[in-house]
Amino acid sequence: MDFSLGSELESIRSEAKRLCERFDDDYWSARDEAHEFPWEFYRAFAENGWIGVLVPEAYGGAGLGTLHAGVLLNAVANSAGAQNAASALHLSIFGMGPVIHHGSEQLKRRVLPPTASGELHVSFGVTEDDAGTDTSRIRTFARPAGDGFLVTGKKVWNSKAQQAQKILLLARTTPREECKRPLDGMTLFLADLDPRHVEIRPIPKLGRNAVNSNEVYIQDLPVAASDVVGEVGRGFYCLLDGLNPERIVIAAEAVGIGRRALEVATRYAKGRIVFERPIGQNQAIAHPLADCLSELEAADLLWQKAAWAYDAKQPAGPLANMAKLRASEAAFRACDVALQTFGGFGYAREFHVERYWRESRLSRIAPISNEMVRNFIAEHVLGLPRAY
Repeated sequence: MDFSLGSELESIRSEAKRLCERFDDDYWSARDEAHEFPWEFYRAFAENGWIGVLVPEAYGGAGLGTLHAGVLLNAVANSAGAQNAASALHLSIFGMGPVIHHGSEQLKRRVLPPTASGELHVSFGVTEDDAGTDTSRIRTFARPAGDGFLVTGKKVWNSKAQQAQKILLLARTTPREECKRPLDGMTLFLADLDPRHVEIRPIPKLGRNAVNSNEVYIQDLPVAASDVVGEVGRGFYCLLDGLNPERIVIAAEAVGIGRRALEVATRYAKGRIVFERPIGQNQAIAHPLADCLSELEAADLLWQKAAWAYDAKQPAGPLANMAKLRASEAAFRACDVALQTFGGFGYAREFHVERYWRESRLSRIAPISNEMVRNFIAEHVLGLPRAY
């Protein structure tokens, strides 16, 4: 069993690190504080072809796998940009997964080449404030109109909606009570974010402020039948092809952020002299850092195994969920320990660990809470009774 990444993956990691080094902590702190999308950073990766890492070669992409994308985004998150940097690229890389797997040939030829080049930005429109994790109860509805549909409803937590031209939009086309199964009767659309029918309102939030999160209000938005992804009424099942890879890559990003915080804290612990010796000589400092390293190493192996399983077309749901759970918990602990290592200075923006801490908290909630991940593992892996 060979645990080395190999030359191709090492090359991806090295190139991502090289590009990220052009954007230091001060750059990211300024973008975060001003709530400005990091266009210079995004374009650097787009110009080097990394946005299309998962897009098939026939549509202008590299045609690589989830493991390759995970290695790329792990290195990005391990940089000064942390989750801001990863999220700036994440949706462009992964958001079109359902289109790649289920879109018509016409739709693929129309939207995948500009996705691969980084020209087309897509937001993800699934979550609703009164449905939450119970996706079957979304109320956004698409009614037939001419040769297409008119969509009305509201979505929340739409990342990058302010930059996006399109939205991957899940809407009901059949009322829930008329469906045989609760998750039937929903359709996935790749719709235009037409300002005549869509209002975007930013959500003020704790962190990752260089990449916006939004409420999206939709009123009679026209969507052509040619913009349906997969089959009408089976949109949720088309969406599933994007969920496991996203959880794997969220885990890869979390490990990257945790390692960034650990590296910064370890360097500080070696150089900070109190009572005439470095604070890293004290076990109260050293042992938590050592624990964090071992936890991050374990999580790193788990997300890579999940990515390998997905790319090999083996069942990857349990591994993807477990990787997301363990990586997000390990990352937040590492960032929390890093902040504690700095003491009062950890609370100051000058040293940046408070930004890593704020950003690492997100992966314990999104794209699904760790409580729901534990429910999945208990029910679908351990065979315990359903908890909800």
